[in-house]
Amino acid sequence: MIFIKLWIDDVRPAPDDYLWIKTVNDAKNIINFTENARPVIKIELIDTDHDAGDYAYDGGDYIKFLDWLEETGRSYPIRIHSMNPVGVANMRAIIQRNGWKEIR
Repeated sequence: MIFIKLWIDDVRPAPDDYLWIKTVNDAKNIINFTENARPVIKIELIDTDHDAGDYAYDGGDYIKFLDWLEETGRSYPIRIHSMNPVGVANMRAIIQRNGWKEIR
């Protein structure tokens, strides 16, 4: 089995062992791909920013990705690396409401 970690951020490059994703729509596509590739590929962690900057045109700010996870009943461990305190609080509320695991 291959375990992958997703780094969702428009500016900060992904750490060496992460797949760098810049848009909400690309993140959705990766989730769909990995779920179709189970049990070969499994997502270990989603590490996300809040503000998508210039990439917001392709699905919105990254909180829209969490909204999509919620709407579709998906659950993955999530770490928030945003510097936006209001964005972090809003994302954390979605995580807590769904009982998802937040990695801090």
